[in-house]
Amino acid sequence: MSRESKADLERRALRIAKRLAKAYPDVRTALHFRNPFELLIATILSAQCTDKKVNEVTAVLFRDYATPAALADADPAAIEAIIRPTGFYRQKAKSIQSAARDLAERFGGEVPARLEDLVSLRGVARKTANVVLGNAFGIPGLAVDTHMARVNRRLGLTKSTDPEQIERDLAALLPEREWVRFTNRVIHHGRVCCDAKRPRCEICPLAPECPEAP
Repeated sequence: MSRESKADLERRALRIAKRLAKAYPDVRTALHFRNPFELLIATILSAQCTDKKVNEVTAVLFRDYATPAALADADPAAIEAIIRPTGFYRQKAKSIQSAARDLAERFGGEVPARLEDLVSLRGVARKTANVVLGNAFGIPGLAVDTHMARVNRRLGLTKSTDPEQIERDLAALLPEREWVRFTNRVIHHGRVCCDAKRPRCEICPLAPECPEAP
């Protein structure tokens, strides 16, 4: 594609959002959760792990430790044993127990609905915070993971490799009402179509809007 003006880029971004909505109308986060606490812990555990594996682990974890206080007070060895299949389990155990302790002691056992508060918890960066805000509280946010970074660079909606800059670039192109749905749909699209090594451009619903499509 030729060099786009800001207005043209905004219009293309909206067309991409509409194509994603048509291709994946019912896509939501793949992590299973019943409340903000469960989504927060699941998202921390999802680092460098598949959502499917996280869902298997959290089914056991939340059966035994259903509240921040229960998780915070648990035997670390017991937590490590449960979450071991997610990888990096010792560090993750420390992170989720520290976050749970903060929730119990600083936030009355509730997950705060402010990004500034969420990122003060151990193991919680902007991506995790935006996942929780968007999917548990309905607060607009763009959660930039590897799929969001890769797909949006290929689409030419950002040139950056920095997650926070990508978030700013996308926020400038899309209305807030689209942010959560756009994030979930792009992540799904990255998994099922726009693969890192072998993108399936021949069946891609975004190909007409993609500078890298053949």
